[in-house]
Amino acid sequence: MHVSADQVLPVVRVGEISSEASAERWLVKELWGARSVGVIGGAPKCAKTWLGLDIALSVATGTACLGKYIVPEPGPVLVYLAEDALPVVRERIEGMARYRGLDLGPVEIHVITAPVLRLDRDRDRTRLWETTRQLRPKLLLLDPLVRLHGIDENHAGEVAGLLAYFRSLQRQFDLSVLLVHHTRKNAAGGVAAGQGLRGSSDIHAFGDSNLYLRRTREHLVLSSEHRAAPAAASVYLELIATDAQTTHLEVIGELREGSAKLTMDGNQRSLEQRVLDLLGQGATVTRAKLRDSIGVKNERLGEALEALERAGLLCRTPAGWQRRN
Repeated sequence: MHVSADQVLPVVRVGEISSEASAERWLVKELWGARSVGVIGGAPKCAKTWLGLDIALSVATGTACLGKYIVPEPGPVLVYLAEDALPVVRERIEGMARYRGLDLGPVEIHVITAPVLRLDRDRDRTRLWETTRQLRPKLLLLDPLVRLHGIDENHAGEVAGLLAYFRSLQRQFDLSVLLVHHTRKNAAGGVAAGQGLRGSSDIHAFGDSNLYLRRTREHLVLSSEHRAAPAAASVYLELIATDAQTTHLEVIGELREGSAKLTMDGNQRSLEQRVLDLLGQGATVTRAKLRDSIGVKNERLGEALEALERAGLLCRTPAGWQRRN
């Protein structure tokens, strides 16, 4: 029987595969692998979109994500937000850019303006494919997954077809695909959060990198998992809206394993850390003196003091603020 060349699968001897300088390559160091697919998962109103846009802005501009995680190789980003009006998308990104001292004009974030995108349909799959081919983004952000299709998310076969499309985009165009997705109600945090994603378990298994947001009584907690690298340390996040013109997510501390206490991240050298430094060696300092020493707005200082007090690192006395032993 005659077999044509296009009926044979392409193969290569393993020793002929080009090696990379590092087995662990990052789009956003510690948070998202280069050329990785996966999800940002969390309950409603847990800042998933804010996190997705922070990652998008960081990749497009080469600035640190959340002020902490570096972007080794920046590049263009393609975004579709199904639940946000275009002016809202601009407002969010512009505020984060302004906080970072960036001019929004040259930022290479391209926003899909189509009112509906149904990626279980061939027509829209082709349109997204061609748009990606032309723009060649480093990152494709789609938010949320539930608005991108009409399939049954609990049907493994239907979900597998949709995920295969995203994987083909990743492989064909050498990019990362980030899907924003909801967790089921009362889903657990940390690595276990992957089992709490809505729909088929294939969605969790699909991810090369996955991020999870959960809200505790006082803080947002961000955790991660990666197929080919250790998970980053979980951190506490806060949506800083002191100035409506510069609203942004910020890392305010690190969640140490086995401890519920908020531990300030030394890499951040944040306002909170400066407050702790000034209150060293048993010092008692008034809020006014702290504000004058640090040179910060009173409202912002108040937020930092409250966060440190909630974390059990400071206490308020009639004479001023003290560090707890």
